[in-house]
Amino acid sequence: MMAAGRAGELGARVLLIEKNARPGLKLLITGHGRCNITNNTVSCRDMASMYGKNGRFLLSAFSRFGVKETIDFFESRGVKTKVEEDNRVLTESDRAQDVLDVLIRYMKEGRVDVRLNAEVRRMVRRGNRIEKVVLATGEEAAADRFVVSTGGKSYPATGSTGDGYEWARAFGHTVVVPSPSLTPILLKDKIVKELEGLSLRGVRISAYKDDKKLTSGVGDAIFTAIGMSGPLIINMSKAVGKELPGNVALKIDLVPELDFTALDARVLADFQEGANRLVKNSLNMVGQKIIPVIMRLAGIDIEKKVNNVTKEERKRLLRLLKEFTLQVAGLPGFDKAVITAGGIALDEVDSKTMRSKLIENLYFVGEVLDLDGPTGGYNLQVCWSTGYVVGEAAGKGEQKGV
Repeated sequence: MMAAGRAGELGARVLLIEKNARPGLKLLITGHGRCNITNNTVSCRDMASMYGKNGRFLLSAFSRFGVKETIDFFESRGVKTKVEEDNRVLTESDRAQDVLDVLIRYMKEGRVDVRLNAEVRRMVRRGNRIEKVVLATGEEAAADRFVVSTGGKSYPATGSTGDGYEWARAFGHTVVVPSPSLTPILLKDKIVKELEGLSLRGVRISAYKDDKKLTSGVGDAIFTAIGMSGPLIINMSKAVGKELPGNVALKIDLVPELDFTALDARVLADFQEGANRLVKNSLNMVGQKIIPVIMRLAGIDIEKKVNNVTKEERKRLLRLLKEFTLQVAGLPGFDKAVITAGGIALDEVDSKTMRSKLIENLYFVGEVLDLDGPTGGYNLQVCWSTGYVVGEAAGKGEQKGV
């Protein structure tokens, strides 16, 4: 939509072919329906660094249409924004629909022809150019330039079924194997079911394979019936997934602000303050729902009083508060993935225009490329930036069509 709108704004005749009955289905579910538009990271280099080594590819696009330009684009069209935790930029209205409405108006202003319920079955090549696309109905659409913006394979119910990868492969492009990214993490431990719904705030979670630390971070997480989710877990899932199958574990530090010695002193002080209280009522630094589980794992009777706790029992308790360990079973599939890792190899795409280096009138935009970032607005920023750049490159061409 961004690419089509920008090309139309520059005077190109544009046809947007949409598989679904309406555009923007995936956009509407981003940020749990609130739409995390971008991340308020001012520096282009700092922003690019959030995508790992592939982030350098985005420097040109970010310099031309980056975070500031994105916020200005939506605010100038009536969508006020706000900055929340971790620099997430969302709509003041908390409505993704407002973002979609702006894009639809943008396309209308550029006289973009939007064809709904139209599935592209194949792209027809002649020589070093794409000549036309063939729809499921047998209809054909010819143009001077073609932009592939099919997304990856995450949330396939929204139409992202990996079509763009197959077309790219057919034209000689390398496709880095797509995999689910930004997913919950599934766990083997049966105790997870007891903890379902428990939210953890400001905890440190580290992932290990055998004794090697894979990744670590501080943030929020939540237990599900079969594992864990939440921003911290989702951002760790890519590093965890790379090591599976294997002996991978999560270690949760429930009180990261205190080291082991300080925590011991805190627990002793709490115990001394209420020596006749039950242990379960004295661990006020963690959520009540997890206390029975921790006490059971520490071998402490749930009705035991503080003054009866032995030194060894207290040490086991402290260890669980600092290293609550759970075994990873795996990751769910694309249907639970926020984004797709992998995609069309970046060294075969011009970073200034997003044009294929193999096919002279073919462009790629957004998630179909081998680009993925953490949660927090980073992945939508890729869509805005690459979309705008593609629209400008295609729209400034012969302007006979896109």
